[in-house]
Amino acid sequence: MFSDSTLKKIGCFVGGVVFGTAGVKLLSSKDAKKVYTNCTAAVLRAKDCVMKTATAVQENAEDILAEAQQINEKRAQEEAMQMQEDAVQEDEVQEDEVQESGASEQKENE
Repeated sequence: MFSDSTLKKIGCFVGGVVFGTAGVKLLSSKDAKKVYTNCTAAVLRAKDCVMKTATAVQENAEDILAEAQQINEKRAQEEAMQMQEDAVQEDEVQEDEVQESGASEQKENE
């Protein structure tokens, strides 16, 4: 009456319905709800732990950034001071050269 493949298909369908119904009953039981509740509570605790860690990492990163900016500002100030000192030294050297050339011109004129 029915071929083997048709019987297999019907058997698979019936098995799926039975398995699905049993699964729904099992998943909606009070014990299953307790398990879901405990798992959800564990996930929430893990989330809190992760958020605390993320906050600590963010604070450390902000501290590092602030210190790095201070270092760069200090370095820029030191470079500016060094450039000013170099400019003053160059001016002194040029003044000395001008004085020396002026003195040698006076000797030649005498």
